[in-house]
Amino acid sequence: MQRRFSCALRKSASARINGEPRVRHTGRVRSSSICALLLTALFALAGASSYFEDTSARSGIHFVLKNSATAERHQIETMVGGVAVFDFDNDGYPDIYFTNGAQQPALTKSDPSYWNRLYRNRRDGTFEDVTEKAGVRAESFTTGTATGDFDNDGNVDLFVAGVRRSFLFRNRGDGTFEDVTAKSGIQNHGWAIAGGWFDYDNDGRLDLFVVNYVAWDPSTEPFCGESERKYRTYCHPKYYKTLANTLYHNNGDGTFTDVSNASGIAQHAGKGMAVVFSDYDGDGRRDAFVTNDTTPNFLFHNEGGGKFREVGLTAGVAMNDDGRALSSMGADFRDINNDGRDDLFITALANETFPLFRNEGKGLFSDVTYRSRVGASSLPQSGWSTGVFDFDNDGWKDVFVASSDVQDNTELFSSRRSREPNLLFLNQHDGTFRMEKIGEPALHRGAAFGDFDRDGRIDAIVTRIGEPAVLLHNSAREKNHWLGLNLIGTKSNRDGLGARVHVVTAAGDQWNSATTAVGYGCSSDKTVHFGLGSSGAVRRIEIRWPSGIVQVLENVESDRYLTVREPAS
Repeated sequence: MQRRFSCALRKSASARINGEPRVRHTGRVRSSSICALLLTALFALAGASSYFEDTSARSGIHFVLKNSATAERHQIETMVGGVAVFDFDNDGYPDIYFTNGAQQPALTKSDPSYWNRLYRNRRDGTFEDVTEKAGVRAESFTTGTATGDFDNDGNVDLFVAGVRRSFLFRNRGDGTFEDVTAKSGIQNHGWAIAGGWFDYDNDGRLDLFVVNYVAWDPSTEPFCGESERKYRTYCHPKYYKTLANTLYHNNGDGTFTDVSNASGIAQHAGKGMAVVFSDYDGDGRRDAFVTNDTTPNFLFHNEGGGKFREVGLTAGVAMNDDGRALSSMGADFRDINNDGRDDLFITALANETFPLFRNEGKGLFSDVTYRSRVGASSLPQSGWSTGVFDFDNDGWKDVFVASSDVQDNTELFSSRRSREPNLLFLNQHDGTFRMEKIGEPALHRGAAFGDFDRDGRIDAIVTRIGEPAVLLHNSAREKNHWLGLNLIGTKSNRDGLGARVHVVTAAGDQWNSATTAVGYGCSSDKTVHFGLGSSGAVRRIEIRWPSGIVQVLENVESDRYLTVREPAS
């Protein structure tokens, strides 16, 4: 089928426009023309993916993401869709939790169609809705979620970020959760859009980083669009004031202390979208990277002693190497090129590309977006959540992107389309990626990852505005080997979040870390996964726990899940 397109994406210039839609014009794009890059991207999208099978119809998952759309185009409507993959009942099979919107203007869940939903994995390819029994429907307009065992009782707990109200649900271990928000000291600072768990002071307890977006008031929502043609759009973020993020220290007694000011986090206001963690410089302390929407990204370097220093600009990740702050959305912070240093992959909007920053060591990153071929193929795309995993188990991590435009009426003012297919960037082992499209076009938002059927291949769950969520079963044809590690801390936090794992095989070395903070408003399974290619065994596994303990395992067989407990010393 032939496609018609215009190389010059057009935007209305009518004097009657009081605001502007979120269409990006970023100036020069290296030595290649935008038209040539668009052609490259269109050819790259040709052909269906051979890596995922849509098993939604038989999964028993009936969740539909409702954003409570209004004629006024309130900003919260387009910023939805967080989803979590976590094993809440400790049966070894990951379950799924969806966030959802709420009726406007009250921002309350007026009927069950707005409930957040928890689905238990039945271990046969189907899921059971256990929301009511679990008590996690959350009575507000929610956008993001984060999972972690904050009280170290062996049961994974749930933070839910929302507009004017957020929640902390403690997992009781009997299939139910207790709302401990009030007594925990967790408060909402306006619009919390996402969160993430990490042990920033290595005291064995998970702390909570909450990402705040913008100061939003529906009564002062600006008009953006074209009055003569009688359409509105979601406004550019420049019409909203910035917010600082929030850091909560875990006191170890079920309560948290807001240390945003004392830590230095509150001294930096942005328009936050996501947070991901990494000890990117190898000093033994977890650092935090925050994507910001049209303002420079933040990289908070952990200085120790409860202090953070913002180094995004000097590290080279605040903006792209044209010096432009992009509409940074989702992110993942992992070693993509197997050199032992964590790299940054970020999603953004059309005409901006999806930035890829390679960790060069000594606290510095380089923008390799175009050298990796991600730039050319992602230029016409808009991305939300993302995840860096080895989807074909060949020993090299790939990238999944939940894709669609920020507007749902893009066709009215642009040659682009609102609905887009999801994307898979396959690692070519030489620093470049090949892009494939995944499934049908839709208004995709959240994406989270885990091996739902325990076959060693990483699957995905993706949310869509106004449509049922999509369960993507990994059906990669390659029969490569793999290994999954379930880490249990004793001196470190129970989840082992922050543990760094180095594996050595006949094919080479790989590194990965235990984390649940992945994507945009999403949380993925904490299992540390490695694709091993043709290697039937792992010669050596070295685990550096957050406590500082180094544990070594040798001659480990592949194609299995292995539970590893942190030694006492």
